[in-house]
Amino acid sequence: MKNILLGIGGLVVLLIIVLVTRTFLYGGAPEGVQSVDLPDPPAVSAETAAQHLSEAIQFRTITVAPGDPRPGQEGPWLDLQAWLEETYPAFHAAAGKETVPGGLTLLYTWQGSDPSLKPLLLMAHQDVVPVNIGTEGDWDAPPFSGEIKNGYVYGRGAIDDKGSLIGIMEALDALARDGFEPRRTILVQLGHNEEISGSGAQAGIQLLQDRGVEPVMALDEGFMVLETNPLTGGTLGFIGIAEKGYLTLKITAKGEGGHSSQPPHNSATVRLSRALVALDENQLEADFSKPPISDMMRVVSMEMGFVPRMAMANQWLFGGMLDSQFSATPAGNAMIRTTTAPTMLSGSAKENVLAQRAMAIVNFRIHPNNTPEQVMQHVRDLTDDIGGIEVSEAEGSIGSEASPVSAIDNRAYGVLNAVAGEVGRGAPVTPALVLGATDSRYAAAITDDVYRFMPAIMTEEDITGFHGTNERITVENMGRLARGYGQIVLAMDAGEE
Repeated sequence: MKNILLGIGGLVVLLIIVLVTRTFLYGGAPEGVQSVDLPDPPAVSAETAAQHLSEAIQFRTITVAPGDPRPGQEGPWLDLQAWLEETYPAFHAAAGKETVPGGLTLLYTWQGSDPSLKPLLLMAHQDVVPVNIGTEGDWDAPPFSGEIKNGYVYGRGAIDDKGSLIGIMEALDALARDGFEPRRTILVQLGHNEEISGSGAQAGIQLLQDRGVEPVMALDEGFMVLETNPLTGGTLGFIGIAEKGYLTLKITAKGEGGHSSQPPHNSATVRLSRALVALDENQLEADFSKPPISDMMRVVSMEMGFVPRMAMANQWLFGGMLDSQFSATPAGNAMIRTTTAPTMLSGSAKENVLAQRAMAIVNFRIHPNNTPEQVMQHVRDLTDDIGGIEVSEAEGSIGSEASPVSAIDNRAYGVLNAVAGEVGRGAPVTPALVLGATDSRYAAAITDDVYRFMPAIMTEEDITGFHGTNERITVENMGRLARGYGQIVLAMDAGEE
């Protein structure tokens, strides 16, 4: 017995040594990230950039449903595009502009001197989401006024995505005025309907593909440097190296209907409810072993206490605990798995009539670890034993697979990492998964290196303005955007592929 106890004690000691050693060796910047010295771009006035954003916000380029803008309603887009040409004459003189056939998406080409270098593709979008009717008075400034107030530019599109659009234009116009002549061709695509599926951007990417264009990098919106971020509580830069896919399913349960005074057991509505509960309680599995979540945990572990760092370093033992902790919040859960969201329900037309057809619409945001086919099979497997359940893709659903995961060991990511580090005043930077959809998902057809980052620093309060009330961006951030995009262009022009 003594020998057994000694053996058990020895194993415990060995386990502790392994856990502690792995913990101290774990963490830091992801392997392979290149160190890049950033050049200084021409100076751009933050106040001037903010004033230009204010003017751009006043063009009501609102999209609501597929097909927008409808024939005869293109005025705001055409006015915005004319304003861009007037406001940024040096860039427009240096670059060729074309409208992508079939819409109002713009494609600029600033020809480089070295055709052996792959071009750089910068992306943004012109359209914005509407403001919910009745909430206009909740804003601190009218939502389409572009008012500059207390150091902020207010208005729909300030962050999503006219801030980036204006930042790109400010940087490129300043470079053109300064006499910059690129070695690497610079492409700028400004989608006209990103908020309603991005068919314009898709057409623009198809046009480039038809021309045999293979960019060295495609850069779009998606992430920024975030103060008081929910993972560590401190400042952390996020660079999107992938984004989730999208799938909407219709789940239908059929029944006989009839009068509610004589309800059957296991009615259509009950069976549908059981199906939704099963989906909620049996989420698709998380996987912490693959990028971007594996790289993110290495970075954030250095900013956390010993116990959470030990859990991340020893997932073979604490994987279940990590899953529980991430799953405890909606944002954390969305980072690690495909999410399941019942969003619409329908049944009987009257309170005393049994439903003959109960239906639920369930939206899935697909993690790069999964495919739409796997999600569909997951739903069918969970509902198969309920009986009488039909699963189909919802009509009109905008379905897409998760994007490929882009590399972090190339110059493109190294440049973005350096820019994010400067914007965050030396804060750590991590690869990350974008939870929503951007126009850049189409760019995977022409390049393996697609990233989602805007060189700005924001608070949690700032980002609540995305599609919400009081969307705004600081005047200071407009200066950062112009400088950051200028640094990206110059650094990519100077570097080897």
